[in-house]
Amino acid sequence: MSEKNVYKDALTHPIFEYISKASANLNLETYVIGGFVRDFFLKRGTPKDIDIVAVGSGIDLANEVAKLLPNKTKVQVFKTYGTAMLRFNDVEVEFVGARKESYNEDSRNPIVEDGSLEDDQNRRDFTINALALSLNEADFGMLLDPFDGMKDLESKIIRTPLNPDITYSDDPLRMMRAIRFASQLNFIIEKESLEAITRNAERIDIITKERIVEELNKILLSDVPSVGLILLYDTNLLERFFTELTNLKGVEEVEGQKHKDNFYHTFEVVDNISKNSNDLWLRWAALLHDIGKAPTKKFHKTLGWTFHGHEFVGSKMVYKLFKRLRLPLNNKMKFVQKMVLLSSRPIVLATEVTDSAVRRLIFDAGEDIESLMTLCEADITTKNSNRFKKYHRNFQIVRQKIKEVEERDHVRNFQPPISGELIMETFNLTPCREIGQIKDAIKEAILEGEISNDYDEAYAFMLSRAKKLGLKKN
Repeated sequence: MSEKNVYKDALTHPIFEYISKASANLNLETYVIGGFVRDFFLKRGTPKDIDIVAVGSGIDLANEVAKLLPNKTKVQVFKTYGTAMLRFNDVEVEFVGARKESYNEDSRNPIVEDGSLEDDQNRRDFTINALALSLNEADFGMLLDPFDGMKDLESKIIRTPLNPDITYSDDPLRMMRAIRFASQLNFIIEKESLEAITRNAERIDIITKERIVEELNKILLSDVPSVGLILLYDTNLLERFFTELTNLKGVEEVEGQKHKDNFYHTFEVVDNISKNSNDLWLRWAALLHDIGKAPTKKFHKTLGWTFHGHEFVGSKMVYKLFKRLRLPLNNKMKFVQKMVLLSSRPIVLATEVTDSAVRRLIFDAGEDIESLMTLCEADITTKNSNRFKKYHRNFQIVRQKIKEVEERDHVRNFQPPISGELIMETFNLTPCREIGQIKDAIKEAILEGEISNDYDEAYAFMLSRAKKLGLKKN
């Protein structure tokens, strides 16, 4: 055994000693495989999960490891899949028996049979995920690399162990995973493999939306999401599940007038925001901020290209899109809706900053005002350096104005100082339209700066407004 091929330093976590001892007790060949090994060589930090392959029963091995561990560790068994999982210290360890797989055309769920380590490595999605380190006492730490995965790691290449057409057709989710790894790791997908993804793109239709979105979210969370997003488009995958986005593609020209390509602009915005925020839902807001431009695009002889109301239309589209893609329909969706709806407001403000407009923006954005400003600054993608500087200067003015107005007027998430109950009591009213009219008038007066966000001023305003409505004080 060549020392060059032995990497005991990868196996310093105490769990590996226990697994090695357990496999000796059961006379099983055992290996750590996949992401743990890949990330060790890529120096990607401490792993959260470890995949163990046993040539034999993975469930039996997990139970034997649990017996050896110092604390009473519970083993979760998944009999359907022939796998088991346990937690030890800070990691999650999954055990599986080595297997070979075959597929039918209509499902990504394989027909599974017991197999050798070689069979198990053959079924792996990419060469860099087929790397295995031995946990057997005789050759502990030895690297098994049948497909030159180490060479691909060094060359930063995503490649399938076997024929890519078969690999991707068998389990089409691997196409999303290939692009996700390319985006996360800044790797190149090998030419033959990339062409195979394009040829098999329609196979993605058999994958559940939940699994697709799981990979899409990981692409969005990568350092430069546009790498993955453009690959999704170029391979025809994006149009299979996200036509709302691909509909933004292209530039039309009428009478010599063009508009910008909102598709590639969107990717720039996502990249820009990724430099300033790791918030997945703010990145979704960046991805969808112009989604309403395709259905609202019109050409006017005098005005040129317009997208009137695209923010409103876009915010309505968010719900349908989230529902179809099985994204959460809770406060996360509402946040994205709000960002899309308000996405142009600070831009308009940047040209004419008035106190009342700032107050309204703070009131409507509430606690999300900072996220909104971050989104709007990311939306500046002009290549003209003078314009770029000018727009950023204007946003700094808006930010300063927001700070001043908020400190003075306290309008963020404010509740008008006069309640409906007080109005009813003051004018001896039962529930009626006039109560709402007075409350709305007070709110508008505060936002317009006619009165302060103050009880006494609001009370006096209530009396005068009630008088106009013919109401008399009790």
